[in-house]
Amino acid sequence: MKKTNELRKEFQQLKKDVSKLKSNLNRLSIEKKKIFQESKETNNKIKSNNSRIKNLKKERDDLTKKVKELKGEREKLNKTVKEGFSQKKEVDQKKKDLLQKLDLKEDPEKLKSQIEALEFKLETEAMPFNKEKQMNKTIKELKKKYSEVEKFGNTWKEINQASKSLRDDKQKAEDVHQEIQKTAQESQKKHEEINVLFKENKQLKEKVRPFSEQLLKFTVEYENVKKELEEKLIRVNELGKHFKDVEEKSFKAQVKEKTAEVKEKIRKGKKLSTEDILAFQASKD
Repeated sequence: MKKTNELRKEFQQLKKDVSKLKSNLNRLSIEKKKIFQESKETNNKIKSNNSRIKNLKKERDDLTKKVKELKGEREKLNKTVKEGFSQKKEVDQKKKDLLQKLDLKEDPEKLKSQIEALEFKLETEAMPFNKEKQMNKTIKELKKKYSEVEKFGNTWKEINQASKSLRDDKQKAEDVHQEIQKTAQESQKKHEEINVLFKENKQLKEKVRPFSEQLLKFTVEYENVKKELEEKLIRVNELGKHFKDVEEKSFKAQVKEKTAEVKEKIRKGKKLSTEDILAFQASKD
């Protein structure tokens, strides 16, 4: 059996060890929570990125599909424009032949506009008789040419319609081409954003990997410290109980001894001190 002094030294050292172990345990607990929180936040960011990637892929694929459809539409329009060029080439030849046949230098619509302008001028402006006579002659000649042109009305309509259809088809093809460019750029932006998120997720996953190792390390250390603390606390409680028992036995012995002294004083008729009276009352309690 160890001596009381040795036990007291052990008891004091154990209390210091327990305090240190509790502090260490608290530190490890804080470290564990910190790592767990960082790991959780990083994993949540990865999940958020994955969700965004999924949405972006759908948006990109929809845009890519639209580009494909628009290219098909543009191809049809380009084919129509090509056919329109051939048709216009034919009607342009008809126009050339007709103008040569009628000895016209310009389009009949311009001829009509010219007649209307001369008639308006004749009606609204004052002019010498000779000039008015010459203008009427010019108008008459132009009307004669125009009347001859009107006989070929369907041909002119065909010529004008071919030119208008070609212009419209070219504009449609250009509009579709511009829409393809715009849609393709949007699709590319989505694709680039996806790549950025993939790269970010790769970096985040590399960051998460050590967390598991660190968490395991701190968990093992935490459990070891906890076990050691529990063992020392058991010993501290044992020693604490031992000292309490020793102190109680010592106190009882002292009370017993003091009580004997008081009884002896009473037997001899000696005067009791306050201390004697208190000791005697304690023995009765």
